[in-house]
Amino acid sequence: MSAIESIHISGQWRTAADGGTREILDPADASPLAVVAEGGTTDADAAVAAAREAFDSGSWPGTPVADRAELLRRTADLLQRDREEIARTESRDTGKTLAEARIDVDDVTAAFRWFADLVVNEGGGRVVDAGSPDVHSVVVYEPVGVCALITPWNYPLLQASWKIAPALAAGNTFVVKPSELTPLSTIHLIRLLTEAGLPPGVANLVTGAGAPVGARLAEHPDVDLVSFTGGVVSGTAVAAAAAPTVKKVALELGGKNPNVVFADACATDEGFDTAVDQALNAAFIHSGQVCSAGSRLIIEESVRERFVAELAARADRIRLGRGTEPGVECGALVSARQLERTEEYVASALAEGAVLRCGGERPKPDALIPESGWFHRPTVLDRCRRDMRVIREELFAPILTVETFRTEREAVELANDTEYGLAGAVFSADTARARRVAGRMRHGTVWINDYHPYLPQAEWGGFGRSGIGRELGPSGLAEYRETKHVYENLRPAPVRWFAG
Repeated sequence: MSAIESIHISGQWRTAADGGTREILDPADASPLAVVAEGGTTDADAAVAAAREAFDSGSWPGTPVADRAELLRRTADLLQRDREEIARTESRDTGKTLAEARIDVDDVTAAFRWFADLVVNEGGGRVVDAGSPDVHSVVVYEPVGVCALITPWNYPLLQASWKIAPALAAGNTFVVKPSELTPLSTIHLIRLLTEAGLPPGVANLVTGAGAPVGARLAEHPDVDLVSFTGGVVSGTAVAAAAAPTVKKVALELGGKNPNVVFADACATDEGFDTAVDQALNAAFIHSGQVCSAGSRLIIEESVRERFVAELAARADRIRLGRGTEPGVECGALVSARQLERTEEYVASALAEGAVLRCGGERPKPDALIPESGWFHRPTVLDRCRRDMRVIREELFAPILTVETFRTEREAVELANDTEYGLAGAVFSADTARARRVAGRMRHGTVWINDYHPYLPQAEWGGFGRSGIGRELGPSGLAEYRETKHVYENLRPAPVRWFAG
């Protein structure tokens, strides 16, 4: 299998400067999918230089807003044209089901279109009343400059779009570094941007590992902003690397997300069915490899046994297999290391006293589950306590833990007992209580009687160790802008402050 030219600099596709390559593996059976260039610091420097030149001397920052918006819309159309091809690539690269990957492509398309609409409908700045008819004062918004965009392995195309669409809408240039595990859909997206007519040097791509490439982008003096989505350890390293040059930093660092279920949500058969179904969706979409996964079920004690019994029974029936196969509901984990980490978490939880209700092991191979694939059965761990490792740490695994509460106050305390604060949910038939609890939960997104939906027009981001800054929404565009105040004296005259 020959290596593809996966590094894109100044409008040209190329191999790594040192000739390095990396084999990309299919999580379903560990077979090779592709061989891509393994870039390093030389490639990162070249990409930043191209982005710097395109920003300082190129046409893109000064391109009329309507034209920038039109390019985003053309890109959205191309994404839909290639929807099935991209979805299949994303499914095979990440292990997620084809149905999930198709939704990802649609969500990416929606993000490009929404940011196009946002910028084209804006005014020309904010007029400030200076208190004098002789002064014209306005606040305007300008692009930050060169942006380094570092994306994770679980939603490579989606997370790239959350950064690339607003960066381009604002008039920036960028270098994107996808995860070394799942770069293929990002490569496709850069090809589509080129096809849509983006000028050379505006969009640059370096494939490679985080240590040389991501670290260099974060510290580079010619990078004006770094946006990183990933784990908290890597995120803090990015922030530290960016600090000496005092560049803008946006970090989305995951979460440990509570799903609070009150007994009244289960008072009817329909309510019970809905709450159980949503708990499954919260925990096991994409095998739990989601930053906002509802991996902590916090259930009212009076309905715990019935709820957990039904939950475990349904989790046991989730159909595992290769994500591109019809009828498969849950795919493989992204890597052998991720599978090992999942097994380590299960073992530590059981050692600390958790009760295994289902799963807890690799599935038996069958027609849909290759023996060499990185699969783990959906797992429910009951009787968990706050001090357990499986409760404290972000798992990124098909593991759902169960905690219980008796009072509303205790439910809120449990939900907020985490260093993270990305997302959470509350299920209750009592609207006033649901809204009251949602208001007290210290998380960037809180769902009431639902789990996982997001909107491109609403901000996404977290409190605490879940990061700083916001993606999506008007704030997601503001991340990629600098604010400038222009004060114009319409009738200049001597001030006579000094007598002379």
